[in-house]
Amino acid sequence: MTQQSVQPKTGAEDAGPGSRVPAGRSWLDRYFHISERGSTVAREVRGGVTTFMAMAYILLLNPLILGGKDVDDNLLSQPGLITATALAAAATTLLMGFVGKVPLALAAGLSVSGVLSSQVAPEMTWPQAMGMCVMYGLVICLLVVTGLRELIMNAIPLPLKHGITMGIGLFIALIGLYKAGFVGKGAATPVTLGPAGELAGWPVLVFAVTLLLIFMLQARNIPGAILIGIAVGTVVAVVINKVADVDPKIWSSGPPELKGSAVSSPDFSLFGDIEFGGWGDVGAMTVGFIVFTLVLAGFFDAMATIIGVGTEAGLADDKGRMPGLSKALFIDGAGGAIGGVAGGSGQTVFVESATGVGEGARTGLASVVTGLFFAACLFFTPLTAIVPAEVASAALVVIGAMMMQNARHVDWSDRAVAIPVFLTVVLMPFTYTITTGVAAGVISYAAIKAAQGRAREVGAFMWGLTVIFLVYFALHPIESWLGVS
Repeated sequence: MTQQSVQPKTGAEDAGPGSRVPAGRSWLDRYFHISERGSTVAREVRGGVTTFMAMAYILLLNPLILGGKDVDDNLLSQPGLITATALAAAATTLLMGFVGKVPLALAAGLSVSGVLSSQVAPEMTWPQAMGMCVMYGLVICLLVVTGLRELIMNAIPLPLKHGITMGIGLFIALIGLYKAGFVGKGAATPVTLGPAGELAGWPVLVFAVTLLLIFMLQARNIPGAILIGIAVGTVVAVVINKVADVDPKIWSSGPPELKGSAVSSPDFSLFGDIEFGGWGDVGAMTVGFIVFTLVLAGFFDAMATIIGVGTEAGLADDKGRMPGLSKALFIDGAGGAIGGVAGGSGQTVFVESATGVGEGARTGLASVVTGLFFAACLFFTPLTAIVPAEVASAALVVIGAMMMQNARHVDWSDRAVAIPVFLTVVLMPFTYTITTGVAAGVISYAAIKAAQGRAREVGAFMWGLTVIFLVYFALHPIESWLGVS
């Protein structure tokens, strides 16, 4: 990491009389507990900016995912989708910053958007699909209010939490490598180097230069290494794009250049365009499975991300539990409803929050900074296209490498721990879903403990999670058995 590591605390509010907090602090410091968490305003601002730059691609990617037709062959407005994506991300991230007071940024969950596009829209209209988002968000909020969601998270054994952190690290590293074009789909193999067994194109070179620069800056303990790397990488990309006359099509997120005016008017046409009911042609069973699938996508992806990023930020105690977790979980659940109302899909905590943590972010002030940048994008959407995905992808690979450091906390000689952690780590990137990795880890942990005659050590909630995840893996056969399409 580029900053000195922070020892886990039980919470800034519980720092105790023995904590060394400078007198005469500003209201900003007092409200966000910046000193207690060993940070500074400059670090928080830098972390917030870095997080935004790492996840700004969602403003382009989410409209692309939701660009398909619904059951009535209707399309969502692209300008409206960009506005809805920025609006929902700004609202939920600001809420997380001011209320949750943790460095977690939210935006449209790609897993949720994928479910909406591939499973929900073919069955119902887009307003009804957004209504389903509101429903799943309220379900998750209910789980938080009843205390079930936090109990579930705290019931997960600490080694599995470390495995989740490492799995997320490999997952986001793979995302970065793939988005940069460094890893591609092979003709005879699942993946390969570049598009056809070799690296090709200027954008990949920009990615490699940015990645190496960040690693070199970190090796010299330069503050702001990731942010400096992104800024330099963007400048290099702009220069190369101009001098080398690069084909615009080979940039994965478009060429790094400003198109037209930097200012644009937001399009709120999708705001509030939601419907509840009218599902007679779909059937109650299908609606139930859709809500269940959305809850799984939103619940466990966010759970794993919050654990991983929170641990990386040093906000977890010696048992892997985070202070103020219930607030963060409630806001994350409310993000589903907020995103549905805005028309931009359910919002969830982004793993890219780890990039800000890597720059020293420890408090909600970083989230406020990120949220303000998303709010600014309502009016400056064209500027988001300047930072190419290849540059942001380098930061993801760097954070992935940093999160793999949790391997040192795992007792690899204990098979009851090592096997579930291994499955958790490898299945996240290999299946391209965080939920699958968590599910495999939970099921294998319970099964191995039972095989050792230590079933009682698993705990009631872990057994409950095991049943839920068994249903998750068997969902297709169950649907076929019940005649649900």
